[in-house]
Amino acid sequence: MHDEACSSAGFVATQISEQGARFAQLGAFLRADAPRTVLTIARGSSDHAAAYAAYLIMARVGRVVASLPMSLITLMNAPLQAKDALAIAISQSGQSPDVIEPLQYFRKGDATTVALVNDAASPLAKSAEWCFPLHAGAELSVAATKSFITSLVAGAQLAGHWQNDAEFLAGLSDLPEALEGATHLDWAEAIDVLTPSSNIMVVGRGISFPIALEAALKFKETSAIQAEAFSGAEIKHGPMALIDDGYPLMIFATRGPTQAGLIKLAQEMRGRGARVLLAAPADIGERNLTLPIAATPDLDPIVAIQAFYVMAARLALARGLNPDRPRHLSKVTKTN
Repeated sequence: MHDEACSSAGFVATQISEQGARFAQLGAFLRADAPRTVLTIARGSSDHAAAYAAYLIMARVGRVVASLPMSLITLMNAPLQAKDALAIAISQSGQSPDVIEPLQYFRKGDATTVALVNDAASPLAKSAEWCFPLHAGAELSVAATKSFITSLVAGAQLAGHWQNDAEFLAGLSDLPEALEGATHLDWAEAIDVLTPSSNIMVVGRGISFPIALEAALKFKETSAIQAEAFSGAEIKHGPMALIDDGYPLMIFATRGPTQAGLIKLAQEMRGRGARVLLAAPADIGERNLTLPIAATPDLDPIVAIQAFYVMAARLALARGLNPDRPRHLSKVTKTN
């Protein structure tokens, strides 16, 4: 897990080089014939990557994006209207029936179908009109890292080329260097706090919420910590009742309009006795953990999760666990 996470920069550079022109073609196609409906189709880490892509598409292109409950098609045979829709499926393996079948359904219904998938020879790849390989290489650890990061980048490429924002697209080319720098940040304090912990809340908001979801999943997967992710706007709607002295919270306060509220939340939770791990850029004095930054705030989550992955791999080892072989889990999950 550690080695694969730290290799992400090179794979991101390859994806941008190899797929940039084709993403530009898709962007031009979507601008010329804009879909009325946009849906994402994914599970697990890929669904968190889909949530990030959805934020970018909604914020930058102005199209509402929904996450498809796949059982509507695979189990309920719901008569969903596919015409004038854009269906985006994201997967590392491209093998799960409940991701493949909905994409096939939408393609048969004349939707525009896109697969962001690491295995370009997989059934999912073959089911899409537009297939974009992630170029993450073979991933041996059960816990996805580089394939998640390359999924984030693919979503950013899709949104950026659809919007046709030259500044944002130029920022993508700086990601490999920023990712490499993120692997060297010291998050030892998080390991000290979490090695004896049995639970944690992970908090983000807006563009940082998908990485809070991903971090919570990795805490469960690799360190057997009961972790839940919440939006910073939701903490006071019930979850705050769990907070007592020493309760650990990790807050991802990436740059942008939600940052100030997350920093204020960190201060309030510290006042309630929580052990807050505030991950924020270097200019935020209240931080415990330094977040790397990218060329533009909308790309910050990509480098933020890179720093987290390095820490998560080390945390699992500190807890006496093997992050590459989580119990009860396998690399390819097939659900219906």
